[in-house]
Amino acid sequence: MVISDENRSKPVNPTNFQGGMNCGGNRKVGQNRRALSVINQDLVAEGRPYPCVVNKRALAEKQDVCEKKQAYPVHRPITRRFAAQIASSTQQNRAEGTKRSNLGNSNSNGFGEAIFVDDEHAPTDDQPVPMSLELTEPIHSELDQMEEVEMEDIIDETVLDIDICDANNPLAVVDYIEDLYGYYRKTESTSCVSPNYMTQQFDINERMRAILIDWLIEVHDKFDLMHETLFLTVNLIDRFLAKQTVVRKKLQLVGLVAMLLACKYEEVSVPVVGDLILISDKAYTRKEVLEMEKLMVNTLQFNMSVPTAYVFMKRFLKAAQADRKLELLAFFMVELSLVEYEMLKFPPSLLAAAAVYTAQCSIYGFKQWSKTCEWHSNYSEDQLLECSTSMVDFHQKAGNGKLTGVHRKYCSSKFNYTAKCEPARFLLENSL
Repeated sequence: MVISDENRSKPVNPTNFQGGMNCGGNRKVGQNRRALSVINQDLVAEGRPYPCVVNKRALAEKQDVCEKKQAYPVHRPITRRFAAQIASSTQQNRAEGTKRSNLGNSNSNGFGEAIFVDDEHAPTDDQPVPMSLELTEPIHSELDQMEEVEMEDIIDETVLDIDICDANNPLAVVDYIEDLYGYYRKTESTSCVSPNYMTQQFDINERMRAILIDWLIEVHDKFDLMHETLFLTVNLIDRFLAKQTVVRKKLQLVGLVAMLLACKYEEVSVPVVGDLILISDKAYTRKEVLEMEKLMVNTLQFNMSVPTAYVFMKRFLKAAQADRKLELLAFFMVELSLVEYEMLKFPPSLLAAAAVYTAQCSIYGFKQWSKTCEWHSNYSEDQLLECSTSMVDFHQKAGNGKLTGVHRKYCSSKFNYTAKCEPARFLLENSL
C-alpha cells in the first residue's frame, strides 16, 4: 500500500481533533485541519482503504435499525394483536437491515476491511433489545394459552339456575323443590308396573288397552280436564289391571272409574257419575260404577299419590326454557306414548325427559339436550335415544291407522295444530 508523503511527514495530532489549544504556537486549530474527503482520498491508495476508515453508511443503517426497534413505546399495553405486529415488524426490520448491510458491503469493495471503532454502533446482535420486544414471544404464547382457556370456558356450558325467577313465588316452593323431585325419583318405581303384566289377563290384550286409552284421551279433552288427571287415570288403569283380572266387557268400566277417581284427586270440579254413564252410551249402571270404584280403591290400597310423567314434564320443560310450541309438542309425544303398551318399560321420568328431548329435536332440526336439562333430568342424551326413537316412530304413524285420538286432538286450533309438526326423522336414521 502506498501512502502519500504529505501524510507521513505531517502526522495528524490527536489533540487537534479534540478542539484543544495548539501546544506548538498561537496558530488556530482550524488551520491544521483538512477536509475529511481529502484525508480519505489520501488514505485510499491503489483501490484499498486504510484500516482505520469507518464505514459511515453501515453505521447509519445500524443506527436506523436500532431506532426502529425502539420506536414502540414501552408503556403501551401488550395485547395479542399488538404483540403479533411487533414480532412481524421486528423480523422484517432485521431482514431489511441484514439485506442493506450485505448490499452496502458488496457495493463498497474498497472498504471491505474497514474497522468499526465506535462501541456505540456495535452489531445489532449485541444491542440490548427493548423490554417490550424481549417479552414479545413469551407474551404471545401466554396470550394464546389464555385465549384457549377463555374459549374452553365459553364452550363449556354452565348449568342454569331455573328457579331463580320464582324466588319470590311461595307457590313454587323453591327452597324444597330439589327435595321434592328427589323424593319423586325414589318413589316413582312404586307407580311403575311390569311391562309384561298383560300376560296374566285371559280375556283382554294390549290392543284393547290401547283402544281404551285412546278413547279416554278424547273424553278427557271433551270434559276439558287437567293434564294431571289424564296421566293419573292411565296409571290407575295399569296398576289395577296388573293386580286384578278383568273380563272384556268390564274394561271400559275400569277406564271410566279410573277417570272418576283421578278427577276426585286432581280436579276442582268433578264430573258426576251420570255424565260418565252418558259418555259410555249407558253401557253401565250407577250401581256398577260405584261397585267398581270400591273394588279399585281397595285393590290399590287407596294409594293415589304417585309421581306420574306429568310432574317430571313440568320440571324438565322448565329446565329446557320451553315456550308454548315446545310444551305442546312435548305433551303430544308423551300422550302418544301413553297409548302404547310397549312404553311401560320406561319409568315416568325417562318418558318425560325423552318427550322433551324429542320435541326439541323436532323443532330445531338437530339434537338438542343442554347441560341444564341433563342436570335436572339425570339422563344423558344417549340414555334417551331408545325411548326418543320410539316416539318419533309413533309421531310418523299418528295420523294413520284406527287409533288417531291423540292426533285429532293436537290437530285442532286449541293446540295450535301441533300434530302437523314434522317428526325428527334423523333420530331414526342415527339409530340404524
